[in-house]
Amino acid sequence: MSGEVFEKILVIVFTTFMFVLIATPFVKKIALHIGAVDMPNERKIHKKPMPRLGGIAIFLGFLLGYMLFGQPSSIMNSILIGSFIIVLTGVVDDIKPLKAIMKLAGQIISALVVVFYGEILLKDLSAFGLYIDFGIFAYPITIFFIVGCINCINLIDGLDGLSSGISAIYFLTIGIIATMQGKTGLDFVLAFVMFGSTLGFLIHNFYPARIFAGDSGSMFMGFIISIIALLGFKNVTMTSLLIPIFVLAIPILDTIFAIIRRFLKGERIFKPDRFHIHHQLLNLTFNQRTTVIIIYAIDLLFACASIVYVLKDKTLGYIVYGLLLAIVILFVTKTNVIMDHDLFMKKLRHSAKKED
Repeated sequence: MSGEVFEKILVIVFTTFMFVLIATPFVKKIALHIGAVDMPNERKIHKKPMPRLGGIAIFLGFLLGYMLFGQPSSIMNSILIGSFIIVLTGVVDDIKPLKAIMKLAGQIISALVVVFYGEILLKDLSAFGLYIDFGIFAYPITIFFIVGCINCINLIDGLDGLSSGISAIYFLTIGIIATMQGKTGLDFVLAFVMFGSTLGFLIHNFYPARIFAGDSGSMFMGFIISIIALLGFKNVTMTSLLIPIFVLAIPILDTIFAIIRRFLKGERIFKPDRFHIHHQLLNLTFNQRTTVIIIYAIDLLFACASIVYVLKDKTLGYIVYGLLLAIVILFVTKTNVIMDHDLFMKKLRHSAKKED
């Protein structure tokens, strides 16, 4: 990496970091003034009303970063329009909660903009000597990928600093990989712009948080995560497909577990509950700060494994991935993240008594 590139990275990160750090208290005042406040209830962890709309501060940092360091293009225009739609949807929800179907509609519309106007598509995939051209299915597959990333970050946003910290780790990891591979295009710029922005917000959002990202923040971060991943999917190989997925291993697994759990219970997929990964760690007597740090640490290990896999030793990367996945599987068996084991055993004993 040349000194010029390193200097550019520092300028991008420092500028966006300082801007969001300074802007967030003003956004907090706006949130309190308009009543965009997250009230505590039996499902939530926080015990006092908390201002939301933190996504606006992150979005403004993103806009500043683009204006100073980005280059105009139809692709960037589509990202800006899609971002505005997703942030607007989140802001409305932060002020007065929307029905799940309305939020999903906003997510799909933002995805449609980047897919059809920006022509950002997951068109094909080559892996294990095979080449798959998705053809017309590239459109629904890409839309599903974008909406999936948005909801992964949205669902994991349950503790102070969790979604913004995980997102910051993702942006930094992709930025490092892009830099070491000599890429300084749009994905490089967006990764470091968003790293600085999320880091600046995290100062206010880490436990004890003074403001929440809200849906405006979690959905926007998920949206940009999906865009950066797709921008790196030119000449897609299994490597470029897996790296973003493994860096986001925790939110992706948490989303999969939530879908399975709610399906087994016969509940709606988007119904909120207190059985997410972070809830299970809290149930193991960890406090909020420790729980978030544990999740950061696991996510950082996945990120480091991805960097090693891409830049150094694929075999070592596979070994670390395998060990981390084994830890996750052990965690699943020891907690109620997929099903309530006590309730399951009670049902089994009840069925056994009936048969007797």
